Amino acid sequence: MKSIRLMLAGASLLLLCSCGAQVQKETQVANANESKENAVIETIMSRRSIRQYKPQAVNRDTMQIILDCGINAPNGQNKQSWEVRVVDNPDFINGITEIYKKENPKAAEDPKFKNMFRNASTVVFIANDPSYDLSQIDCGLLGENMILSAWSMGIGSCCLGGPTRFMTSTPAAAEYLKKLDIPEGYQLLYCIAFGYPDETPAAKPRNAAKVKFID
Repeated sequence: MKSIRLMLAGASLLLLCSCGAQVQKETQVANANESKENAVIETIMSRRSIRQYKPQAVNRDTMQIILDCGINAPNGQNKQSWEVRVVDNPDFINGITEIYKKENPKAAEDPKFKNMFRNASTVVFIANDPSYDLSQIDCGLLGENMILSAWSMGIGSCCLGGPTRFMTSTPAAAEYLKKLDIPEGYQLLYCIAFGYPDETPAAKPRNAAKVKFID
């Protein structure tokens, strides 16, 4: 009888230890998930549009990570209805900027003005397929993924529409538009400037009244 009691006690102890280990494991997983969730939320809530950048360029290995995050964005029917072009060549950036300055001489009067992409050293151009009615949404999701992943690595960005409108509407810029090698049937939609921030802008107010729960 004594041996049976000892066996039962041992089995109970083993079960308790096993349950305790399982609970600890589940708690660790939950804490890890919470930490990851908080990191994502922190990235989203702390991100700011950056309009002044340090001269240091973003290397291509880092940009590749950002681009990989971009193309893994959700998109309708997995059409991936985008074309992405990355420009970090100073000759391209400075060349198109010179054309911009000739067309907009007042821009060059600003002593802080270096190029038409908010002085960034890397620019990602995004084109969409207008034959797909949700293509612009997909391209926006692609851009947001890139912007957030960049910010999580200390890289700032600014979403720009002006430079692409200039490039598509100015005959003198046609040479640079051609260099982007956008496939026929696609249209240049917008671009994103990337670089290391040289400013710390404050958050701008958001109108929470525009968001409502419907009962």
